[in-house]
Amino acid sequence: MPKTLSDYIREARARITEITADDLADLLDDGEAPLLIDTREPYEYAVRHIPGAALIPRGVIESAADPNNARRVDALLEARDRTVVLYCDTGARSALATAVLQDMGYADVRNLAGGLKLWDAEDYDIETGEYTGTLP
Repeated sequence: MPKTLSDYIREARARITEITADDLADLLDDGEAPLLIDTREPYEYAVRHIPGAALIPRGVIESAADPNNARRVDALLEARDRTVVLYCDTGARSALATAVLQDMGYADVRNLAGGLKLWDAEDYDIETGEYTGTLP
């Protein structure tokens, strides 16, 4: 039987590390400054996102993390030995992206459990506006 999207997400979640909204807020407050990546699309980011998050959509995460790719993202490449936290709306797309980065050798990559919806429900800071960094 062919795999479904749910199968891929379940498999990814079984082998990645997730971080709660509270634990991420503590990391950000403590100044440990993980690289925070929003894996949604630019139009979603513009509507609402976590302050300080870089935008690297799920569809380009592999090329962004590959040092030999012309579309690599230097900030991501330089974070191989740092904590990297990924999120999307619900934590599904970012779970897939977290698994990819883990497979690509990132030392400490985590997925925000519950995604932006849970972050917002916990009443943590949200901002709006288009991404002003360089898209991959």
